[in-house]
Amino acid sequence: MTEPFKSGLSALAQETALYPKEQLLKIKEGNQSLFIGVPKEKSLHENRVALKPESVDVLVSNGHRVSVEKGAGVSANYSDQEYSAAGAEIVLTGEEALRADIIMKVEPPTLQEIEHIRKGKTLISAFQTGRQTAAFIQKLNAKHITAIGYEFIEDKVGGLPLVRAMSEIAGSSVMLIAAEYLNASNGGKGVILGGITGVPPTKVVILGAGTVAEYGARAALGLGVDIQIFDNHIYKLRRLKHAIAQPVYTSTIDPGTLAQAIENADVLIGAIRAEKGRTKIVVTEEMVANMKPGSVVIDVSIDQGGCIESSELTNLRKPVFVKHDVIHYCVPNIASRFPRTATNALGNIFTPILNQISELGGVDDMIFSHKWFMKGIYCYRGALTNVHLARKFNLKFKDLNLLMAARF
Repeated sequence: MTEPFKSGLSALAQETALYPKEQLLKIKEGNQSLFIGVPKEKSLHENRVALKPESVDVLVSNGHRVSVEKGAGVSANYSDQEYSAAGAEIVLTGEEALRADIIMKVEPPTLQEIEHIRKGKTLISAFQTGRQTAAFIQKLNAKHITAIGYEFIEDKVGGLPLVRAMSEIAGSSVMLIAAEYLNASNGGKGVILGGITGVPPTKVVILGAGTVAEYGARAALGLGVDIQIFDNHIYKLRRLKHAIAQPVYTSTIDPGTLAQAIENADVLIGAIRAEKGRTKIVVTEEMVANMKPGSVVIDVSIDQGGCIESSELTNLRKPVFVKHDVIHYCVPNIASRFPRTATNALGNIFTPILNQISELGGVDDMIFSHKWFMKGIYCYRGALTNVHLARKFNLKFKDLNLLMAARF
């Protein structure tokens, strides 16, 4: 072969090396076995568990490994024996459960617990905006943990399945709580929730026309309570009236009308969900001060910061405080009063999600295959990916959609 011919081939090879080349799309590898850890909740006031024994049974049957800390289910009346019989590995310490690839918790982990989570692994838990700090997010990002928040996970139709499930429990229980603190033995007004013949019924004002209002209104109407529901979204008020199938008083949030309703109310329930990262305060401290002595305020949205100005975070051990002669109940995890029911609901939601993660090949593939699941991510590989949290805590933000584009 002549030298000029060789030189020509060499030049052509160098030139074509710069041309863009097609690359075959990565083929999914099929089912991936997951290693899931369920540590015991550190908070004395958290009784729920992220997975029930029946969920463990399904996951283990599908080839997954589940590690459960000893005593994790006791507060929800699930024994270690039940988890063990379902196929779980019972470990003695939380540190062992936190070594898994996917950590399933209810409450957010403490900073100390984050230390034991391995770098680059996945955390699924509540975020609880009203109680969280920038240090928590920075700690997760320092370890490149992919963090998924209960409050942010959507379903295929844009709903919030975890929020709805816990809101159904909270809505069903708010009237029980109101009845408990209206009675004289707990310092209340000494009136029965509802009404009897010849006696005017108690008056309840509900802020927000979501799931809590729906289930709370059903319970209240069954007791004969006079209820008024306020929300600034007409479509929510209309949906609520259709859902409970009974005529109820509904109104947009007009300060004058709301103030008068609250002044005459025996019970005020705040159940407005957060928009753009934080719940808006709609009830001023002055409105609460004008309520009758012994009235009850229940701020269900306290986990997102609360919608009533006089609200302060409480817990199940000390659930109430009195301000302006009004009893305030501001527990962020009301569903934890009924941990067995709540744990069943959590297991029913997460079991199919975890199996789907496996079928797609891992958490990353799940994130980038389903936008509804992607909405639940607030930290991803060292970056904060929730714009509302970035604004709230004044931290840098990266758009997960751009990271997805870069991935391909």
